[in-house]
Amino acid sequence: MEGRNENVIEVQSLVKTFGNFTAVRDVSFQVEAGTIFGLLGPNGAGKSTVIRILCGLLKPTAGQAKVAGIDVTARPEAVRRQIGYMSQRFSLYNDLLVEENLDFFSGIYGIPKDQREQRKQSVLKMVGLEGRRRTFTHDLAGGWRQRLALACAIVHDPPLIFLDEPTSGVDPVARRAFWDLIYQLAESGRALLVTTHYMDEAEYCDRLGLMHGGRLVALGKPAALKKELGSYAVLRLKSPDPTGGMRALENKPYLVDISVTGQDLRLIVREKENNIGDISETCRRNNLPIIQLETLEPTVGDVFMVLADSSSAREAP
Repeated sequence: MEGRNENVIEVQSLVKTFGNFTAVRDVSFQVEAGTIFGLLGPNGAGKSTVIRILCGLLKPTAGQAKVAGIDVTARPEAVRRQIGYMSQRFSLYNDLLVEENLDFFSGIYGIPKDQREQRKQSVLKMVGLEGRRRTFTHDLAGGWRQRLALACAIVHDPPLIFLDEPTSGVDPVARRAFWDLIYQLAESGRALLVTTHYMDEAEYCDRLGLMHGGRLVALGKPAALKKELGSYAVLRLKSPDPTGGMRALENKPYLVDISVTGQDLRLIVREKENNIGDISETCRRNNLPIIQLETLEPTVGDVFMVLADSSSAREAP
């Protein structure tokens, strides 16, 4: 396995167009061995296109991408031998036993026959499926199917693993247990690129890339990104009538987002210092007492909303 300071992914000025549509715009980032990199963004942001390029399935229009030192444009077949890929749809054969799925993927990945049993035993132990190896895949609960899909993706011991929405559709306990497996893989020296729409999971990543409109609008550690709100702020407004407060404030031009959580309103606002007085005045005019109005520490989801709003404002004519 490569050393921890080696870049397993190197992306430089990547561009991908489809006719007149630009799906990826000048994207650059690196992922080191032994780290978990989260790639976040809404549908259409360009995440899937970036991943397909890194898997050697699409040629970039411009720029360069390397996986394990291999140029994905020049040697796509060699790249595919260096990666494992797990999608939210779990590419498993339901009518096969657990170990038969692993046997099939061992053959697909070209593992030498004299090494297949050892690799199968190793991944079954890692994901906790040793006692279920003779179980039919269709009889596994969602969390166990998820573990089998991961085992199939890593049976050939790749240095890089793509996990595309890997915890979608499983319960919170299974999600948390699956992230323990992701940590184990990173500790063993592998690099992992994870996409997820669960913003709490973004906090588990070593580094994040936030995509919007084909661009990488932010790149860094979760804690560092949460300090980059600029003049934006996340506020909590406690009121006896949060629904009334939402109606009074929801059309304000400085408001990025507003939601009700219990007896609180949670707001993301532009130019906090200029507009916080208007929030209080609007509540007063609508006979809405304010019990408390305070600034909150942002989540990664808040940061993404701020960056998307800022990016859209820059692109507006």
